[in-house]
Amino acid sequence: MNIAIIPARGGSKRIPRKNITRFCGKPIIAYSIEAAINSKLIDRVIVSTDDYEIANVAKEYGAEIPFMRDKSLADDMTGTTPVIRSALSDYIALKNNVEYCLCLYATAPFVTAQLLDQSLELLQQTKADYVFTAHRFSFPIQRALLEDEIGNIRPCSAVDINKRSQDLPHAYHDAGQLYAAQASTWLDTSKAIFSEHSRMLKLPSHLVQDIDTFEDWKRAEVMFRILKEMGERSS
Repeated sequence: MNIAIIPARGGSKRIPRKNITRFCGKPIIAYSIEAAINSKLIDRVIVSTDDYEIANVAKEYGAEIPFMRDKSLADDMTGTTPVIRSALSDYIALKNNVEYCLCLYATAPFVTAQLLDQSLELLQQTKADYVFTAHRFSFPIQRALLEDEIGNIRPCSAVDINKRSQDLPHAYHDAGQLYAAQASTWLDTSKAIFSEHSRMLKLPSHLVQDIDTFEDWKRAEVMFRILKEMGERSS
């Protein structure tokens, strides 16, 4: 089977209770759960959490909570990969046969079922280790400037600083929405998400919204409503 694991710890600090705060009318985690449930290629939707309130909200919207996350994997210092690896291992230990596993963040309201299916299809087609959503930087990062503690400025790349934008290769950043791989790849500690063996599912700027502050949240809600009115979120 193919599964989606949504990591959602309870200790968010910048936006308290972030994963279940209402976003355009419902808990933000609901959008990720519903996208995964509506996917044609995902069979089960699991939420990994240490928080019983989050667990109850997740169940309300159709996700499974086969176990609670260990507190040791719910602090500020624990990365996504060990959380997914632990949840996947525990799920397989319950005698579940998992072929593909997709990590989907709880605060990704712009993700759709179609996008999840596209990521799994790209993974299967390319035989990549991982597929993740990405977005192109709007300005050439090779022409970035650095400033020291007393205000002195120097180019990040002295070789590229005076080159024309069109002569520099495009650079991309992780969109922070999803990561897809075979279950065996997640469990292989020698394989990194960001490597030459991975592939990017490139998204337009209006579908990439970082939500780390209250200002980010308000901006994302405005964009979400606009896209919903235009009927573009499902495209």
